[in-house]
Amino acid sequence: MKQKFTILFDLDGTLIDTAPDLMNAHNHVMKKFGYPTKSTDEIRNLVGKGAGAMIGRSIWGQAKKEFSKVTDQKIKDEMVKEFVNFYGKNINNDSTLINGIKDFLKWCKDQNISMAVCTNKQEYLSIDLLKKIGIYDFFEYVAGSDTFDYCKPDPRHLTTVVEILDGDINKTLLFGDSETDANAAKAAEIPVILLEDGYTEKNTTEIYHNHLIKDYVGVENIIAKYL
Repeated sequence: MKQKFTILFDLDGTLIDTAPDLMNAHNHVMKKFGYPTKSTDEIRNLVGKGAGAMIGRSIWGQAKKEFSKVTDQKIKDEMVKEFVNFYGKNINNDSTLINGIKDFLKWCKDQNISMAVCTNKQEYLSIDLLKKIGIYDFFEYVAGSDTFDYCKPDPRHLTTVVEILDGDINKTLLFGDSETDANAAKAAEIPVILLEDGYTEKNTTEIYHNHLIKDYVGVENIIAKYL
């Protein structure tokens, strides 16, 4: 039997513009603990590093330095907990689907393409958001930062999901929006399609990619060449 083609998707900034709700949760925490708030654009830059840059390693598995100035571990833990509680309750207030994504997902289903999400957001938050925004049923698997013992940019975050789907790594590609996504795809030796306005500080034109797209309108023409 011919193996199906597989498409993997990042979540934040790739499937859904989650920055407004992430910003609200981030700023709620910062105000409560007396730290400066950030704009939506600044939040998009942080998410590209792994959203943990905002809230700590225990949430996203990709933490960087946003809370490095907080030396008291107890306070840091309280901030992380406050973020999770607030964000979990307000996860889909202002988030929106990336333009054209729903029609593209429907097209992929019609082509019998397997689809999965590989995100550095926690698994339960990812599933909750995908359900609430109405696209969860398109995906056969959702891998978050805590699903395995590793996450992007580790290529195993991608390759393990392909194995779970009984796919073929040579018939797989990734949609992403950041250097984290690109590095994972490059290491896994699969093509990567990047969203131009990614959640990343680096200009997406400077990041490794096979294709660069504004949104999902007309992307079927690119995918058809791989099938």
